[in-house]
Amino acid sequence: MAKKGKGNRIQVILECTEHKETGMAGTSRYITTKNRKNTPERMEIKKYNPVLKRYTMHKEIK
Repeated sequence: MAKKGKGNRIQVILECTEHKETGMAGTSRYITTKNRKNTPERMEIKKYNPVLKRYTMHKEIK
């Protein structure tokens, strides 16, 4: 049977908010999925930034 409609799980990209402010080269991005019914707003999660070598806040980008 074929799937009907879009489904609730979508892929989102999380980007570090503190990395831009430092002026260092590169970016820290993660790809994850979220349920759009349970979390309609943009996600904010603390993730590890390998360039800054510490945990920083990552926000969902378009």
